[in-house]
Amino acid sequence: MNFESNAANEIFREEVRDFLREHLPADMAWRGQQGYLPGDDDSLKWTRILHETRGWSVSFWPKEHGGTDWTAEQRYIFEEECYLAGAPSPNQQGVTLVGPVICEFGNEEQKRRFLPAIKKGEVYWVQGFSEPEAGSDLASLRTTAIRDGDHYVVNGQKIWTSNGIWGQWCFLLVRTDTEAKPQKGISFLLVDLDTPGVTVRPITSLDGCNHLAEVFYENVRVPVENLVGEENKGWGYTKFLLFNERAFLGAEAPALKRYLSKIRRYASQARAGAQPLIQDPVFANRLAEYELEVLAIDMAVKRVLHLGVSEQTGGMAVGSMLKVRGSELHQKLTEMLVDVLGDYGSAYYPDPNEDRELRGQRFIGPEFAPGLAAELFYRRACSIYGGSAEIQRNIIAKAMFNL
Repeated sequence: MNFESNAANEIFREEVRDFLREHLPADMAWRGQQGYLPGDDDSLKWTRILHETRGWSVSFWPKEHGGTDWTAEQRYIFEEECYLAGAPSPNQQGVTLVGPVICEFGNEEQKRRFLPAIKKGEVYWVQGFSEPEAGSDLASLRTTAIRDGDHYVVNGQKIWTSNGIWGQWCFLLVRTDTEAKPQKGISFLLVDLDTPGVTVRPITSLDGCNHLAEVFYENVRVPVENLVGEENKGWGYTKFLLFNERAFLGAEAPALKRYLSKIRRYASQARAGAQPLIQDPVFANRLAEYELEVLAIDMAVKRVLHLGVSEQTGGMAVGSMLKVRGSELHQKLTEMLVDVLGDYGSAYYPDPNEDRELRGQRFIGPEFAPGLAAELFYRRACSIYGGSAEIQRNIIAKAMFNL
């Protein structure tokens, strides 16, 4: 198959590049280029810029809710150029995950109430799925929601909630039927995290940041109108969401390309004896190997875009395959980036999204050093978050080989 871009797509690519040059703030781009995960301020500000200037904040939503009617190839071009420029991700839990679920399964009142705020970058959403005894085995979750008149009373604990310290709203999986089979008694609730009984505790990770949190729910009263779809049908909505999440997490070929670009650029500045590191034959051979792997996953993603693979046509297996390969490459390439730093890779470079008074300060080592080690540590988890590699391989075996 020929996946070469046509003239219209290349015109669109130049339009996106011009837009990024004009509207992407320089300090925001630097943080993105260095690999710092965006905080709530960068994510929401970038969403507002996309919405207010071009209406591009929720490009893949249905057009009636703010989508752009872009082709799959145009969406890919947009994401690629944003990654390469260092643009932060919008609030993915809102834009990529819960937003499409509300578009597809929410009622009209929920669409009017929640979708505009996501589109405009006004509310920061987080995801309440994993529990201490229910990580990749999500169907074994134990957080309950008991109907009490016009409310559900929620009790339980969630963990590994990404960016939980910034969350304003959470989409929450709860068990509403404790007697049903694991997948049959789950419901999908939307919860205001300012509700009495909610406690958010940050978790400090290897990179020294608080990207994760544990969230406790103690007799939290959630209005019944915040139930998405039907009671006990949440597993189906979750499968829809996980397909979007795994495709997003695994198919980050644009992010992988950015790693490659940084490795080439930084290795041209670093030294290996009397010559630039990029000229070291062992290093160059390793880089060439990874370039071929990134090219392969890039072609796989383009093939998916070309064929229009969906959940109904084996998309869960395809999303899982891309998730596994993408996770492996994230880890390989971030390791190589830190290798370029040599001894400076052992220094600690604080995250300016965690301590915003540090923004613009100069740190030890080469100017490209901040952020690289932190991203290496963070990406150690990418073979776990979004469903561990073992779970993904089980999905592939079941969907592709009926095992």
